[in-house]
Amino acid sequence: MYAWLRRHPMLVDGALAVALLAIGLNVFTSFLSRAAGAGDQAGPVVISLVLAVLVMLRRKYPRATFAIAVAIGFIQLTLGTQSSSNTGLSGAFKPVSADVAIIVLLYTLAAHRPVRSSLYGLAACLAGIVVAVIRWPMTHGTESPQHMLVVALVIGVPTVSAWALGRSMAYRRAYYVWLEERARRAEAERDTRARIAVVAERARIARETHDVIAHHVSVIVVQADGAAYAFDHDQEGARRAIEAISRTGRQALTEMRRLLGVLRDGQESGGLAPQPGLAELSELLAEAGLAGLPVSLTIEGRPRPLDGGRELAAYRIVQEALTNTRKHGGLGADAAVLVRYSDDGLLVRVTDTGHAPAATSGPGYGNTGHGNTGHGDPGHGITGMRERVRLYGGTLLAGPLPAGGYEVTATLPASSEETVAA
Repeated sequence: MYAWLRRHPMLVDGALAVALLAIGLNVFTSFLSRAAGAGDQAGPVVISLVLAVLVMLRRKYPRATFAIAVAIGFIQLTLGTQSSSNTGLSGAFKPVSADVAIIVLLYTLAAHRPVRSSLYGLAACLAGIVVAVIRWPMTHGTESPQHMLVVALVIGVPTVSAWALGRSMAYRRAYYVWLEERARRAEAERDTRARIAVVAERARIARETHDVIAHHVSVIVVQADGAAYAFDHDQEGARRAIEAISRTGRQALTEMRRLLGVLRDGQESGGLAPQPGLAELSELLAEAGLAGLPVSLTIEGRPRPLDGGRELAAYRIVQEALTNTRKHGGLGADAAVLVRYSDDGLLVRVTDTGHAPAATSGPGYGNTGHGNTGHGDPGHGITGMRERVRLYGGTLLAGPLPAGGYEVTATLPASSEETVAA
């Protein structure tokens, strides 16, 4: 019911206006019973009707309706509080019961307008009360302090209460608006975080997919070329190459199923293979050797288990660097992998002897891989490695070596738990 009334404020104001007119029914009764001598009653009737109309329009025009009502009130105080024997203007503008509309309009002003405007309205009403307290007892010949105090309380307490209630309503309305705005901002922030999470997840899946596809497909291509070359001269070598192609293809399918499971379910599936880590480097290097790229592995420091994210990042960096070497290093290239454990974290370095152009400076922050000769990737590999390292606050150096070849160096800081354990 309250919600319905809030949606139809004119009905509420109309009912209030009718109630104000009902308060002054004695005026209308006198007016109807004295059609011939109704001169003294026409003024109060008109004033009551005007005040009722102002109440109906109070929400749309709070300041204007209040100003008109106050003006009517001051005219009544000035002209309507003359001696009771005077039946001229004092009868036409005498105070009526509908003057209580001024209190209603003061409440509306306080509830819908700024506090300064409401204070001006309250001051006007209090000034009118002072005049009423002084003039009305004089009109009725009762100038005792007790009577004046009663008049002041009867008029002043409802007036101040209406203003205070209106300001309270204004504060409540502002508070509700603030809560709605806060809820709207929270919802917008939640949607933004959700979009950021989706983008980050897409980037992660894109990196994983790129690393898996680029590595395994490059191995398959190299083995297929070798099998085609050796098919007529070395059938046993061709058979081994075909077996390597089959094994690499199955590995690629397994990792692709895992990635698709993550994309479909939003979490790692317990029935699929675990994420690769540094423990699987030997298998990765063996696979690279079968593809025709000799790789040596050097481990320095005391090996210790790292968190899964850092293990996967280190593995993928080595995998991508070897993929780039295999794709762009040329015939006769070999590679060396260095994994160095320290208390501060992990260093992974992959160096090859491919056909990179000589450089006057050491390795730098590369964007496109192995120089102008194409000994690198078109950008996604180096970018993916840098994004992986950046997730853990590390750095990546990639660039050609002065004596030829290419080097990729990644530094992954240790997590706080690993530092404490060390």
